[in-house]
Amino acid sequence: MLTARTIGRYCLGFLFIIAFAAFSPAHASEPALLTNSGEWSAYTFTENDNLVCYMASTPQKDEGDYTKRGEIFALITHRPSEDTKNVFSYITGYTYKPDSEVKLRIDSKTFTLFTQDDTAWAPDAETDDRIADAIRKGNRMTIEGVSSRGTKTKDTFSLKGSTAVHDAITEKCNIK
Repeated sequence: MLTARTIGRYCLGFLFIIAFAAFSPAHASEPALLTNSGEWSAYTFTENDNLVCYMASTPQKDEGDYTKRGEIFALITHRPSEDTKNVFSYITGYTYKPDSEVKLRIDSKTFTLFTQDDTAWAPDAETDDRIADAIRKGNRMTIEGVSSRGTKTKDTFSLKGSTAVHDAITEKCNIK
């Protein structure tokens, strides 16, 4: 039986490409599902003939006093042709308050992300690696932010399956 969550997972790949296309004029193929595990899914696509691998999940719970909010995704992306790995991004389903920060908690670890439009990012590659490691080893992730209208949100993710999915994208993209 297809649930809204299952349908949402299958749409993740397509929505990621749409979001990515808005930031880059690069030619990209449609994403292909690599695997699912727990609450996470792995995808691959090619961009200018280069392989890109990413993992994504949607929150189990999203909280906030809002009437309308778009799709919400946590992502980790490898782009071996650009020598990048573990790039964490968070698409929140609304436009963030300008110059705001997002608080990311994975179990007892806390990280601060910067925002641009509807996406939050880690400030550097070292933080990306620490977040990816915490996601792989963790149980629960919460992300808190503030919309451009001042609405506070808190999204909660299960990290079940994240290790297997991260292993799959790391192997597929040949990340050392």
